[in-house]
Amino acid sequence: MKSLTRRITLKLIALGGACLGLSRTIRGDDKLSTTDTAPLANSPDLDATVSWSNTHDRIWLSSRIWANPMEDWQVRDGAAECQTTGGNRNLHLITHQWTDPSGTAEMRVSLQKIGGQQKDAGAGFRIGTKSELNEYRSNCFASGGINAGVLEGQLVLGRKTGNKSVELANETTLRLLARGLGAQVELTLIAETSSGKKLDQLTTRVQSEAVLGNVSLVNNFDAKLKKGQGGRYRFKDWSATGNAFTVDESRQFGPILWSMYSLSDSRSDEGFVLKISALTGPLGKQDNQKIELQVKVDGNWKSLGHTALDTDAWTATFRIPHWNEKAVTPYRLVYRELKTDGVEEESIWSGMIKANPAGRPLRIGALTCQNHYGFPYEPVARNIVKLDPDLIYFSGDQLYESHGGYGLIRDPAEPAILNYLRKYYMFGWSFREAMRDRPTICIADDHDVFQGNIWGEGGAPMDVQTGGASSNGGYREPARMVNVVHKTNTAHHPDVHDPTPVQQGISVYYGDMVYGDVSFAILGDRQFKSGPQHVDTGSGRADHVKDQNFETSVLDKQGLHLLGVRQESFLKKWGKDWRGHKMKILLSQTVFAGVATHHGKYDGYLKADLDSGGWPQTPRDRAIDILRESKALHINGDQHLTSLSQYGVDRQRDSMWSFCTPAIAAGYPRWWRPDEVGMPHQKRPAHGLENTGEYLDGFGNMIYVYAVGNPEVGTKKNRYEKAHQKGSGFGLVTIDTEERTYQIDCFRFLIDATNGKLENQFAGWPVTIHQQENAGDNIIG
Repeated sequence: MKSLTRRITLKLIALGGACLGLSRTIRGDDKLSTTDTAPLANSPDLDATVSWSNTHDRIWLSSRIWANPMEDWQVRDGAAECQTTGGNRNLHLITHQWTDPSGTAEMRVSLQKIGGQQKDAGAGFRIGTKSELNEYRSNCFASGGINAGVLEGQLVLGRKTGNKSVELANETTLRLLARGLGAQVELTLIAETSSGKKLDQLTTRVQSEAVLGNVSLVNNFDAKLKKGQGGRYRFKDWSATGNAFTVDESRQFGPILWSMYSLSDSRSDEGFVLKISALTGPLGKQDNQKIELQVKVDGNWKSLGHTALDTDAWTATFRIPHWNEKAVTPYRLVYRELKTDGVEEESIWSGMIKANPAGRPLRIGALTCQNHYGFPYEPVARNIVKLDPDLIYFSGDQLYESHGGYGLIRDPAEPAILNYLRKYYMFGWSFREAMRDRPTICIADDHDVFQGNIWGEGGAPMDVQTGGASSNGGYREPARMVNVVHKTNTAHHPDVHDPTPVQQGISVYYGDMVYGDVSFAILGDRQFKSGPQHVDTGSGRADHVKDQNFETSVLDKQGLHLLGVRQESFLKKWGKDWRGHKMKILLSQTVFAGVATHHGKYDGYLKADLDSGGWPQTPRDRAIDILRESKALHINGDQHLTSLSQYGVDRQRDSMWSFCTPAIAAGYPRWWRPDEVGMPHQKRPAHGLENTGEYLDGFGNMIYVYAVGNPEVGTKKNRYEKAHQKGSGFGLVTIDTEERTYQIDCFRFLIDATNGKLENQFAGWPVTIHQQENAGDNIIG
């Protein structure tokens, strides 16, 4: 297995090695699971599991740590320091999980109070934190657990409190010992001075189940504590040992968090061009800030050079022309961390560059919208790896504003960027195994830039004084933060068609990719779209039409934009350019129609939603007219409601088909129930499913709905069962360039996509569409 960087270091390399200028290599080889832990060689205490004594000052703490929230922690002077006085800031040891209550365990940490209020919510260990899944990543965001530390100058262990003074103004060592006693676990907490003098000791017993799950360090135990009310602490030399722990070093996350790549025929003298990005956590000024790319050629690793990390996006991108697209090529990305003692520690993230899938069907995994209640989306991520598509497409909303908790930072730019990165890293944490070995196209949408809706207005700043994202066009966030969003998602894409920035210097990412005899047009639907402030919907929200009798044709004002002049010009050229391929796919954020009648609540009827690609109507029709020549299938997402439909402009079904994929984890629900609200239809498909056929959507756009995956109301407590109820899942599109067909599969969330069961898919799927049907020459009925 090509696993993440792991600190499998040699105890032999200590201070003497640094003096000799030696380096350590940490390789991502086979998965390592043990019932004990190997110490870090860079720690003065060789029992330390995590030590910052040899780490430069920085925000990203360690490959073994998930910090809640990342932006509130820093390495400073050899320790992890909390930078806020807010409640429940914590560090999870993600390589360790307490799994055997019959065993023994010991944890040790040194801590010291460095600021905040005199009376605060304490600090120390927390054990037994687990979600309903008891899965290590989901556990990082769970509540509950047993606190073991110092609170208001006394030891606290669960519900027991000590009676001796334990002050943390000076560095103090906490030790937590555990041993299984039948159905219970005995816990002992000891506080000692730095010289080893015991200050106090507490012992209690808890039920065995209570200790299972993640272990963490906590700054201010009380989650309700607001900033300014608590204390600030620093922690150093955290150790966790004993056979009660299962230790899985492959769970380390960093320094290279994950990679994404694309491979495209440039149709120039550069041949095929590989672009690959490595993403790291935010490093320090004294850290090495370069990544090396190596490929295996004739059994040997060859360097293709070094690239500097962008110190806003913490992304390093390589562009390699003249790539041998016919070979499967192993690659590895190498980061050499420079320690404070001068020793280099080499970390490796590895994967495979697939061969160009020419001469056979091309398979695309299509995904969208991951609400964090379903994190880490393991059924979907696992199915993608098992199905092994040639390409993965994420159509946006890799995060939502609520991702990971701890609020939203909108500005200024620097803290907003850190806030974004921490939320975005949850996406990579979930899907990195799928992305490492296959090309990935990943575009940003509204929630990625912290907006509930986005009408980009060509990069204009939003007027936040007269309304927010539901009322005005433009970007709410600083341009610097928006550019980080674009870079982290799209830097590895093939070269942009026209890289000229829009207003505020905001980058663009539209362009094409030719891969596997197929050409893909990649759009940013909403970057140029006009905002709803230009029209009056007659309802409370500027973007919603609630009145069924409202005449939506008045919303189609002259001069409004959907894709914008630049993207329309690009699509005209793309539709005529057939070099190097036989079929085409359009990749964008959302469907060019209003295929939803109910929003938010089961009875939440809306006639029209301006956030959909069905408005403005004239630019919508113009875009479809431009695209007809391409005979492209449109793959999109965003709606949290999967649908398969065909656009009409001059007549029903005269244009391309659209596959709006299910959300990975649907949050805000939508339904398409036109029959229930009396919307007239014609020519229901042969399968006879309700709510299908030829309709006029709420804007008057012609739309033929062949299939739709209406959800249930989510009531389940288990996150995966709830996601399944809410119509979550993913798509798979197989393009046969010889038969000129697109086979479209639409899988539900909590299934095994490889077992062939009919109920794995939403009703109406799978469907096979012929290329000519995307120009209105229809076969399906």
